[in-house]
Amino acid sequence: MAHAPSFAAGLCGLVLGFVLPHAPVRAATPTDAPNVAAGDFDAVTRAVEAGEFEKITSVVVARDGRIVYEHYFDAGGAQARRNTRSVTKTVAGILTGLAIADGKLPNAQAPVLPYLRPAKPREHDDPRKAKITFEDLLTMSSRLECDDENQFSRGNEERMYLIEDWVQFYLDLPIQGFPAWMPKPEDSPHGRSFRYCTAGVTTLGAALQGAVGERLDAYAQRRLFAPLGIEAPQWQYSPLGLAQAGGGLSLRSRDLLALGQLYLDEGRYAGRQLVPADWVRASVATHAQPRDDVEYGYLWWKMHFPVGDAMWDSFAMNGTGGNSVQVFPAQRVVVVVTTENFNARQPHQITGKLLMTKILPALSR
Repeated sequence: MAHAPSFAAGLCGLVLGFVLPHAPVRAATPTDAPNVAAGDFDAVTRAVEAGEFEKITSVVVARDGRIVYEHYFDAGGAQARRNTRSVTKTVAGILTGLAIADGKLPNAQAPVLPYLRPAKPREHDDPRKAKITFEDLLTMSSRLECDDENQFSRGNEERMYLIEDWVQFYLDLPIQGFPAWMPKPEDSPHGRSFRYCTAGVTTLGAALQGAVGERLDAYAQRRLFAPLGIEAPQWQYSPLGLAQAGGGLSLRSRDLLALGQLYLDEGRYAGRQLVPADWVRASVATHAQPRDDVEYGYLWWKMHFPVGDAMWDSFAMNGTGGNSVQVFPAQRVVVVVTTENFNARQPHQITGKLLMTKILPALSR
């Protein structure tokens, strides 16, 4: 299960309270980056091992493509495939860009329904459903009533898991209503009404599979994972055998680092343009506004961290439990934090505190 209410929601509260031999990332030795000494991260190791941040399982930090800190706090070590929940939603966004580059999709504005096979009559019970686009799903802003952060929502993720056909579950949802107190999409920032919806990203995966003409997991391996050196990813599947694009894909921590580094390098890897640079730029541009101080791209969160007197801006892959891949373009930094804080109180704030009090200060010295 993906289980990913917004990382940004908890972390923003924290920021305001402060008021302030696998998937190599170029050379991968912990002390080979300039201007960062291994001892700068001793405080990270001591604090995590002391349990100050509950169940952190790994932290990997890279600057300029070189690993400056890598530590595993669980028994799995570097080779463990960790389920970071909705961190891996972002993979569906990367695959959408590859499908467009391969000529399988015309653009992100293409409607989704023609790519969902076999077609089902109920898909067209409201003509507005035919207008749902890939971009709507990438930005969590389709007109269907789906909100994982609202337990009463018809489209809440937990209800989807009770149904055999997860895609049909999404397509059968009613159109969202907008009472007088709720801004309509056209009145919302960027013209989109954001609602966190795992079922929509699950459906995005099915539409991608229909577009590329092969299983989603096979396409991901051929076009993305194998070129990055990512081996043996562990997917979750629906009862009908659909690879779950909505989260729950288990990868090694360095695999997650490689995905973050790929986007930091504007889609380039090992001298090759693996993902088109214009898609990377579009993916991390602002398309929706979940909250006043957080923006959203194509399944990427856009976040802001106070570090001393400066503000570090990131785009991020985030998931339940405080799992996170943070990319800081101005500082040329990628940080991976994996956790098992699924039952902890305010787990996203735990990760945010680790970042703001330990990891980012070590990088800013």
